[in-house]
Amino acid sequence: MSPILSWNLRERSSVIYRFLHIFDCVLVCFFLWFYVWIYNVPWSPYYTHLEILLFLSSFFSFHYFQLYRSWRGWKYYREFMVILQAWGAVIGFLLFYFFMFKISIAYSRTVFILLSLSTPILIFLSHFLVRKLLRFYRTQGKNIRHAVIVGAGDLGIRMAKDLENIPWAGIEIIGFFDDKLEKQEVLAPLKKPLLGKIGDVETFLVEHDVDYVYIALPMRAEKKIFDILQNCRDLGAQILLVPDLYIFGLHHAEIQSLGEMIVLNFNPERQWKRTFDVIFSSLVLIIGSPLFLLLAVAIKLDSRGPVFYRHRRIMATGRSFACLKFRTMVSDAEQQLERLLADDPDVQAEWEQHYKLKHDPRITRIGKFLRRTSLDELPQFFNVLKGEMSVVGARPIVGKELQAYYKGNGEQSAGRYCSMKPGITGPWQVMKRSDIENYQERVELDDWYVLNYSLRTDLVIIAKTIKCMFSGKGAY
Repeated sequence: MSPILSWNLRERSSVIYRFLHIFDCVLVCFFLWFYVWIYNVPWSPYYTHLEILLFLSSFFSFHYFQLYRSWRGWKYYREFMVILQAWGAVIGFLLFYFFMFKISIAYSRTVFILLSLSTPILIFLSHFLVRKLLRFYRTQGKNIRHAVIVGAGDLGIRMAKDLENIPWAGIEIIGFFDDKLEKQEVLAPLKKPLLGKIGDVETFLVEHDVDYVYIALPMRAEKKIFDILQNCRDLGAQILLVPDLYIFGLHHAEIQSLGEMIVLNFNPERQWKRTFDVIFSSLVLIIGSPLFLLLAVAIKLDSRGPVFYRHRRIMATGRSFACLKFRTMVSDAEQQLERLLADDPDVQAEWEQHYKLKHDPRITRIGKFLRRTSLDELPQFFNVLKGEMSVVGARPIVGKELQAYYKGNGEQSAGRYCSMKPGITGPWQVMKRSDIENYQERVELDDWYVLNYSLRTDLVIIAKTIKCMFSGKGAY
């Protein structure tokens, strides 16, 4: 078969993306026509003008938001969020057009609402099918990109293993470049050769067809990194720097700009997480307001004292805040605790290990019910609205716990913990709750969440939390 007729996706990927770009714009126009037809809306010149505006605005918006970049190795929800942003810009432009020319009355509101809500989902489904086909094609050993890794240390080896675990990304590691590695025994499990010293990268790129160069060097090797960027960026390969965020004990760092400077933020505010927190907590507070009132009355009738209990907990960056709960203990609980710890060494040992007592005599009758069902934590949704907590996150802890267990264990748990807000619920709530005997397990659960959180994980934890509230297992 001649080269002109050969189907080499690697050579024609840009053509595929251009076709997909045009196809999406045509698809958007088709959706408009289909909704007009299905609802028997009379076609008019206004809809013809709208079709033209829709095609042009979609074309420029989809291009501006880089909808047709390479999505190799990216998760689906990231692409969907970009589609939402691009389509939101199109809808904003059309609303502005309707407002400026006072012609919104010429269009069916039902058609416009359906078009606005369904289009991003339908576009994502078309992209999903294309990505599925490309992933299948790559798993068959076709449409493969070739890459080299500069640096055969822990970071470089981790990079190679991660790429091996996602064959659908279609990236094959040719080998490594490293100055310190004299023998290839370290690379034997990966079955990848040592191609030479770091200084040999430029010559190798000239003589071989390489798509990606992953620089996996420690930050102290800035001169070598600069030399690669200076000498190899015009040799046909994309240069990518793999920052060793593991040395800081955190994956979820974010690059930001400050004036003309680039800074790495280790306490990023994930927009989706904050948006979800506000929407979810607002709904809970609105829908649950009758229950709040009922519980407040029950607490007041059961024992003397305030309805709410405020306790200082640690939030992001290590600052403290007043964590709200429904009061579940007698009003002089602190004074009674001092007497309990002084009178019984076993009670003191249990308190020092868990910072709570399994058979606590200070808990009121309604307090036992609130704790067993976790309803005592409902007021924390006010903390979420204030931005002090998240719906899902690490376990709220006190300052002593941070110092003794998150800093005192010789690991990097304190830095991870203080990188994000604590949650009303979390993996500790749905896995073992208060049944954990070893405090280190609690720290490990918090570490796991900070390093692995996602919208899907949060939704699963919320669903399991509701189940735990009805079972009451492990709560006291």
